[in-house]
Amino acid sequence: MTTSTQTVASQKEIIVTGFGGQGIILAGKIIGMAASLGDNKESTLTQAYGPESRGGACNAQVIISDRPIHYPYVQKPHILLALSQAGYDKFAGLLEKESILLTDQDLVPNVNVTCAHYEIAATRMAEKIGHKMMANIIMIGFFTAITGGISKKAAEDTVLNSVPKGTEEKNLKAFNQGYDYGISTLKGKEKRAAGKTGAIA
Repeated sequence: MTTSTQTVASQKEIIVTGFGGQGIILAGKIIGMAASLGDNKESTLTQAYGPESRGGACNAQVIISDRPIHYPYVQKPHILLALSQAGYDKFAGLLEKESILLTDQDLVPNVNVTCAHYEIAATRMAEKIGHKMMANIIMIGFFTAITGGISKKAAEDTVLNSVPKGTEEKNLKAFNQGYDYGISTLKGKEKRAAGKTGAIA
């Protein structure tokens, strides 16, 4: 019994979902590679595409563990990153009270969960940087700050090694914007929990 509990506690099951063209699979690869190469953990990645490569539904399933992983498919996601309403609708039913949901607030407007839910305008922020395709990198930064699933250093290094040559600086900026927003979101939640509004008279 003890061994089973420890195994579950040392393992994080993650689903990244959206539609083709958003860089969903790349986001899953970066998270998994950061965990294995940067944080020296075990990780697996499985991916699924809809009937169309661009515009169709797709998802990446990542498992990160301190121990060998014997089954590579996510059964109960500890963390769900949703960049489309359809993706959220497909996997929301798997979430439990202890799960964490991260969404792009403009692309996933309808959410009804009992677990912790954090949202960020990732696509809007990416457009301001100059390319909405960087929304996935912003979400990785947000994920890193909110969940601690991978370390910031490992995530940054993996982003730099995974994006097209010449775009490293913009992608790192995107990552850090997502990360900083996640940190400020957590601080705001802590203030509210402590009964502080943070309002300035």
